[in-house]
Amino acid sequence: MGTLGTAAMARMEDRLPWFRVLSAEDRSWVGLVAQAGIAAFVEWFQHAGEGRPTPSIEFFGTAPRELKRSISLQQTVDIVRIVVEVVEARTGELAAPGGEDQLEQAMLRYTRDVAFAAAHVYAREAEARGAWDARLEALIVDALVRGEVDDGLHSWAAALGWTSSPVVVLAGRAPDDDPQAVIDGLRDRGRRAGMDMLAGVQGDQLIVIVGGADSVNAAARHVVPRFGPGPIVIGPEVSDLHTAASSARAAIAGLRAAAGWPDAPRPVHSEDLLAERAIDGDEAARSQLIQNVYLPLVGTPLLDTLATYLEQGTSLEATARLLFVHPNTVRYRLRKITELTGYQPTEGRSAFTLQVGLILGRLSETSAI
Repeated sequence: MGTLGTAAMARMEDRLPWFRVLSAEDRSWVGLVAQAGIAAFVEWFQHAGEGRPTPSIEFFGTAPRELKRSISLQQTVDIVRIVVEVVEARTGELAAPGGEDQLEQAMLRYTRDVAFAAAHVYAREAEARGAWDARLEALIVDALVRGEVDDGLHSWAAALGWTSSPVVVLAGRAPDDDPQAVIDGLRDRGRRAGMDMLAGVQGDQLIVIVGGADSVNAAARHVVPRFGPGPIVIGPEVSDLHTAASSARAAIAGLRAAAGWPDAPRPVHSEDLLAERAIDGDEAARSQLIQNVYLPLVGTPLLDTLATYLEQGTSLEATARLLFVHPNTVRYRLRKITELTGYQPTEGRSAFTLQVGLILGRLSETSAI
């Protein structure tokens, strides 16, 4: 048995490149497992006749848990194959006279059970790891939704192999399917697309965190089919997972306010729902509108021009008459407003957002007084 174990180790060293780069400790454990397997076969083969008990595969228990993480199932199959080749090559000297066929048949049965045993060991480990990964994933999603981001978040994400950036969060209705099946499907879809994905179902909402996408639209394209019916809101793109809480807040706030815009596209960006979010009480949206709409115009003629233009039903002539200016002056000022705010007063949705921004700005000054 010692000779066979040594020969198997030598052949692994020669044939398996991945084996050569293992640490000395891991190679030693592999050798012990191989020798334990050969010893178990000899012990089992001693029970002659058809009444042999089922082969014992307890020798897998000699390996520490860390070794199962260092060596994949495919590599385990390679090890078993090489040990079998070594024993088969010595069949002539190992078998009793005329017993070669009996020994080979016993080896076939034994190696079959070893293969099933290896698959069982790795499946059990995968299930345990899968359950642990699912708990970590739920913790990360919950922490981002609640905005409780700390150093622990990075540790959890690192344990799941998360390395991607930038990051974007999407929120929508969860489908009626089993939540874990939905999350597993998203994770598989992300792997095929070369992106990291984390997901969580909270109540009737599905929250998806996407990392490493080429663009926000690319991320949405892979994720949208997994949501249930109803609006889907895309939060702003952020640099990394640590800052993804802001994207999650915007996406969830947008989902809550999406009913205010029934004709919104699916998916819709949270930025396009700023007015609805502000009306719904989202303080972040209110602050953003004041910063983007009111403050760039306050103290300039542009503010009065915008207010008058909106109050007059976006009538260019009526605005010019009330301000005692030429219509071309109004046109020029409207273009400047677009340049400063990013919203075009002559377009319906933009005009609505500008109106809400003006109101919020005036209210902020009143409350400050």
